[in-house]
Amino acid sequence: MVKESRETQENRILSRLFSLQDQEYGDFQARLMPGISRERIIGVRTPDLRRLARELTGTDEARQFLQEEVHSYYEENNLHGILISGIRDYKDCVAQLERFLPQVDNWATCDLIRPAVVKKRLPEFLKEIRRWLCSDHTYTIRFAAEMLMCYYLDEEFEPEYLELVCGLHSEEYYVKMMIAWYFATALAKQYEKALPFLEEQRLDAWTHNKTIQKSVESFRIKPEQKEYLKRLRRPSSR
Repeated sequence: MVKESRETQENRILSRLFSLQDQEYGDFQARLMPGISRERIIGVRTPDLRRLARELTGTDEARQFLQEEVHSYYEENNLHGILISGIRDYKDCVAQLERFLPQVDNWATCDLIRPAVVKKRLPEFLKEIRRWLCSDHTYTIRFAAEMLMCYYLDEEFEPEYLELVCGLHSEEYYVKMMIAWYFATALAKQYEKALPFLEEQRLDAWTHNKTIQKSVESFRIKPEQKEYLKRLRRPSSR
């Protein structure tokens, strides 16, 4: 009976997702994620997913949904990530992240996960980040680096965090993009500390140049800083 109840609740959530379907938006999303088949994308806009998550938060339905380790549809994974982001108990949130991160299979789902409760436990959460950075799973690594970018570049910043991200050696496109995004954000928030990583060419050429590109496009980087960064561009490795 328990299994049937879970299946019923899972199907009810799936029915609600399909009731929010926008086929054109689904086509658009599919073009952004070539690794995800179009059949797995329902086509639900993120604001609608967030509203549904708010309705489900704290319900038995949500708790049962979070027990499902594998979902069929992209939006189910996104809803799962949003629900985790809203968990108020720190230990429960980390446990749910531990179970869910290995199932994440695209950058968009990964980047939706922003657990608010960890902001009150940043020194403790750093231990989890360090462990996830050593993962062999692309999106677990990306998530860990993104957490360093989101929560550890302001008051909690330490120069060693730049070293942690610089020390990621991966040929995975979505890891390298996150490294570039991290360092571009670091240049906006901790310019003097982050700049030597480009001046000393600590990053591979592709990530180095992508960091500069993102920095030049950023409104948070001063014009004179942008001009200097442009002069640090390296020849393409192609």
